[in-house]
Amino acid sequence: MKNRKTKVALILLAAALVSGRAGVAAEAVSPVPASMTLDEAMRLTREHNPRALQAADEVKAADARITQSRSGYFPQISAKAGYHAIDPVSEMSFGGTPVKFMPNDNYDARISAQMLLYDFGRTGRTVDLAKSGQVAASHKRDMTLRDLSLATVRAFYSVLFLQEAVKVQDKEITALQKNLDHMQKRYQEGAATRFDLLTTQVRLSSEGKRKIDLQTELDNQRINLRRLCGLPESTPLELKGSFEVTGADMNAAKLAAASLEQRPELMIARENFRSATFRKSLAAKEGMPKIVGSAAWGSTNGYQPDIEQMRTNIAAGVEIQVPIFTGFRTSASTREAAALMRAAEQERIDTEQMVHAEVSQSLNTLRSSVEKIGTTKMQVSQADLAANHARIRFQNGLGTTLDLLDAEARLADAELANLQARYEYVLNTYAVRRASGDLIAP
Repeated sequence: MKNRKTKVALILLAAALVSGRAGVAAEAVSPVPASMTLDEAMRLTREHNPRALQAADEVKAADARITQSRSGYFPQISAKAGYHAIDPVSEMSFGGTPVKFMPNDNYDARISAQMLLYDFGRTGRTVDLAKSGQVAASHKRDMTLRDLSLATVRAFYSVLFLQEAVKVQDKEITALQKNLDHMQKRYQEGAATRFDLLTTQVRLSSEGKRKIDLQTELDNQRINLRRLCGLPESTPLELKGSFEVTGADMNAAKLAAASLEQRPELMIARENFRSATFRKSLAAKEGMPKIVGSAAWGSTNGYQPDIEQMRTNIAAGVEIQVPIFTGFRTSASTREAAALMRAAEQERIDTEQMVHAEVSQSLNTLRSSVEKIGTTKMQVSQADLAANHARIRFQNGLGTTLDLLDAEARLADAELANLQARYEYVLNTYAVRRASGDLIAP
């Protein structure tokens, strides 16, 4: 009876473990939440996009290069052991007894340490160069994350824009379908011509094709957004966002000053110039001597009077190494470093000019977007009023089919133009932020 209870308990425990593992597995493969805001999309991009991960690893590699460059400040310790067989060996005969001056079997084991005592600042310059590379890698990572965030912003708002554009298109198609139904009744009653009916059908077909194009572009932008965020292709997207127009800073002088302080491109250009100066200094030191100290401790045979006996031995010394002729390598390295330094200075100047131009261009584009919003908003009001009048006139037999279709088309075009203007305003706002040095973090 006791064994049976034990077996039942074990079976229940195993079932509980299996159930728990199944729950964990189900939780592990649970789908990623489809509904997300812009901040959530940018966070996913920064955490999962391969380019973001690559940039982070490049910074880690630069950190490792700093440690490598500092290795010159520490002793280099190594151990070795060896065996050498020599035959014949030098020997002499004393009173008929041969005496060997070295053994046939030679053994040697030792630990050696070598340390650079002084090199006139070469190691220090190498460390400075590695640190400069690490700073540049950090700025490149920031620039990569900024560009990925901006790409996510564009994809995110492109999806929102195309979703709204499809809705506007659906609204026009619905209106055209109602007109077509009304036209068919009038055609059957003899109050409309075959031309009027065909005109409505052609316009409906044309708008249907336009919707197909918008839907295809929407699907493509969703694919692009999923790729940026690292989401599975089958994940449905429900985005939370709008095109509400908010005020943006348009102070050109303030934005230009901020860009000179914050733009990663400028920071990289300046860091490249610093690296070039370090390279030039390092090249100038290549002709300087080095002072190296060494020490070794080990055990070997071959000592008299018993040349087969292993004995401990110690060695220590200091030496100075002076390069006399390096095959013109030092002079060529100096010329190369000087040329790279001049090139880095030109890169910095060009980058500053590019940044100033981008700030001015992005502000001009943003101002244009503001004007377009006001203009298209007025056009929507006028087109909506005209469409209402055209519907009333058509229903009362005072307007033609073509007049009604043109009014509906102008209303749809005006609504799309206003949506396009608000969409461009949002993107241009982010373009101004990018130009001024904003990293566009979530």
